[in-house]
Amino acid sequence: MKQSRLLAIAILVMIPFLSIAQQGFNGIDMNLGNLYKVSDARSRSISPENLSGEKGHGGKATTGTGSGPARELGQGWKLSPSVVIKAGSTFTLATIDGSGSIQHIWMTPTGNWRYSIIRMYWDDETTPSVEAPVGDFFCMGWNQYAPIHSLPVVVNPGSAFNCYWPMPFHKKCRITMENLDKQDMVLYYQVDYILTEVPKDAGYFHAQYRKVQAVPYKHDYVILDSVKGKGQYVGTYMAYESRNNGWWGEGEIKFYLDGDGAFPTICGTGTEDYFCGSYDFDTEKNGVSGYTEFSGPYTGLAQVIKGDGHYNVAQRFGLYRWHIADPVRFDNGLKVTIQDLGWHNDGRYLPLQDGIATVAYWYQVEPHTAFPPLPSRDDLELK
Repeated sequence: MKQSRLLAIAILVMIPFLSIAQQGFNGIDMNLGNLYKVSDARSRSISPENLSGEKGHGGKATTGTGSGPARELGQGWKLSPSVVIKAGSTFTLATIDGSGSIQHIWMTPTGNWRYSIIRMYWDDETTPSVEAPVGDFFCMGWNQYAPIHSLPVVVNPGSAFNCYWPMPFHKKCRITMENLDKQDMVLYYQVDYILTEVPKDAGYFHAQYRKVQAVPYKHDYVILDSVKGKGQYVGTYMAYESRNNGWWGEGEIKFYLDGDGAFPTICGTGTEDYFCGSYDFDTEKNGVSGYTEFSGPYTGLAQVIKGDGHYNVAQRFGLYRWHIADPVRFDNGLKVTIQDLGWHNDGRYLPLQDGIATVAYWYQVEPHTAFPPLPSRDDLELK
């Protein structure tokens, strides 16, 4: 009975998101209540077994990374399941011409996830709308696996990255992966999409990475700024490194909308509150309190990495918050900041200087303002 109730709750939670994800694309309104409806949209998929996504061309490879295991089987038997991205090179994962929307991305990147940069370009733009280390984009900023069970991002054993953000485009889509590492990278991946008419008012998906090794004293950490145009903010991933004893999550998040000055329109009450937890994410077990990992459809403290008392001394956290049911809408501009603020044992707030990396996710009309330069390879490195 309990499992039935949980399944019913899960379905009710998923239906609004699935509806939001597909509503308006050529009459599609996909949710579990009307999944039976047919549409003129055409399903396509790009993978190493069909790099063009062309109809009827899957599994036609005669050579590839599977040539050895499939040497006695031949064409059609997993000859090209993955690609090798050479050290220091960029590989085009997908090029799609026409009007449509990406529905799902799956991949299993190897190596250091901070050294693999995923970028996405919509229509004819020359600067990316998505630019982030692949680990951070999929909520794995610490190069260490943890399960994620959210609606738009899912991470499954072992290190299987999945993204369900709907990504519409009117004329073209291009997705690349740059390997900054000194070692070659093996990548299994699949990009599932539809070719269909896209409404004129569809915003373009954006994701931007930022990182500060140590937040300057009494300065806010900037998650996103300089956004111009109309759109909605839909999510935050944060990789947080605590460098001070005690509680670190008192900082208020602030959304400055449409020309706000010194004070924002939306001001949260604390870091754990923004990520929809409370009271330090602590629960008590056998008389001992401690951090409690959780992963839900919209929010999660998916990673609590404790120091080992040897070389890995830092305590690190991975958190996400999706604004799916509550997108933050703006007409012409957006800035998002969060305070790096903890708690002093004598009952005072304590400004901190911790390490923070984030990915901001939003939709907006194009053109977008150019992103700040991505940190160098050395600055991307986990320290």
